[in-house]
Amino acid sequence: MSSQASHLPTDQTGRAGRALDAANFFLADVRDGLGPYLAVYLLTEQHWDEARIGLVMSIATIAGIVAQTPAGALIDATRAKRLAMVIAAIMVTLASLSLPLFPTFLPVAVSQGIAQAAAVIFPPAIAAISLGIFGHAAFTRRIGRNETFNHAGNAVAAGLAGLSAYWFGPTVVFYLLAAMAVASLVSILAIPARAIDHDLARGLHEADIGDLPEQPSGLAVLLTCRPLLVFAVCVVLFHLSNAAMLPLVGQKLALQDKNMGTSLMSACIVAAQIVMVPFAMLVGAKADRWGHKRFFLAALLILPIRGALYTLSDNPFWLVGVQLLDGVGAGIFGAIFPVIVADLMRNTGRFNVAQGAVITAQSIGAALSTTLAGLVVVGAGYSAAFITLGAVAAIGAIVCLLALPETRQAQGKTAAPASVIAAE
Repeated sequence: MSSQASHLPTDQTGRAGRALDAANFFLADVRDGLGPYLAVYLLTEQHWDEARIGLVMSIATIAGIVAQTPAGALIDATRAKRLAMVIAAIMVTLASLSLPLFPTFLPVAVSQGIAQAAAVIFPPAIAAISLGIFGHAAFTRRIGRNETFNHAGNAVAAGLAGLSAYWFGPTVVFYLLAAMAVASLVSILAIPARAIDHDLARGLHEADIGDLPEQPSGLAVLLTCRPLLVFAVCVVLFHLSNAAMLPLVGQKLALQDKNMGTSLMSACIVAAQIVMVPFAMLVGAKADRWGHKRFFLAALLILPIRGALYTLSDNPFWLVGVQLLDGVGAGIFGAIFPVIVADLMRNTGRFNVAQGAVITAQSIGAALSTTLAGLVVVGAGYSAAFITLGAVAAIGAIVCLLALPETRQAQGKTAAPASVIAAE
């Protein structure tokens, strides 16, 4: 089977790859907007109370969840994928830069809701453009490379934000975001528009296959493809387990030393992002050979180990050290997620809406994670909470092992459409 990249001039493919590298690096900061710095800014500079901050962040989260599946459907349908990313980057940036100008509750809630809703465009768009340029044969390697540059961008942005905020105060993150946004726009527009096969980008068909349907499958394929549903359940359990672990570690660190808590928390984030880089590279290099399911299972199994290790000591350096395992699990998960969805939606034309639907489910799992952890901490303590979160991931690993088939396709073979898989 020939990949889409084989139908492009070498210089055009190389240019597209370099532009995607840059886009992933600079969008790492833009796609999250102010991210974790929003709460710090509102608390220290605008003197909001914790309840109002929590409500604004909840509104933003809900806006992102609601927009996720429509964003995937938009990326499937449009041939202006680069334009969609440019508009989203501008919206995220303007929404965040408006905060100092309109710091009251309603404008902040609206602006952050818009920012979160716009940011959900980036993951499916990057994956779609990568598939549309490089094809299925090179897709795993390309996604591994995307994630490598994304994590490197996150680490650099977090490091710059931490150092700059120390010297110039929390408002410096606005200028950093604006600079990264400009760089991301240049990178996106540098991707050659003619290099993207938009049918292939939505998973409709390979460039050299003439006997497959010309039209995408119905949206019902999202509900009738049993492996996709199993994968979605596993993803929900992964995030139900994973999302609350870092906040719990942050709370334990802050309880021991309020002055060092924030610095150690930043160290956790930067170190985990650095650890994610080699594991994203490993997925890109070896997943097609070793198996896509095997890597996803490994990401799930890291979480029970991490949860158990947290209970062994309250030493801050031990907690930060164990948190490095987050880089292993999240690095693998981020790289293998779009690959498995592309496997399951191959030849259906519903790749990106399927990504959006599964990410919607995972966002709900992540939102419930902190609630579950908080209830267990209040009732039984931090160690019980870590064990509970680890047990949730262990259930996900069992479901993955027993119910999720290997999704990787052998070289030279065409995957059956999801509608066929669902009927088996």
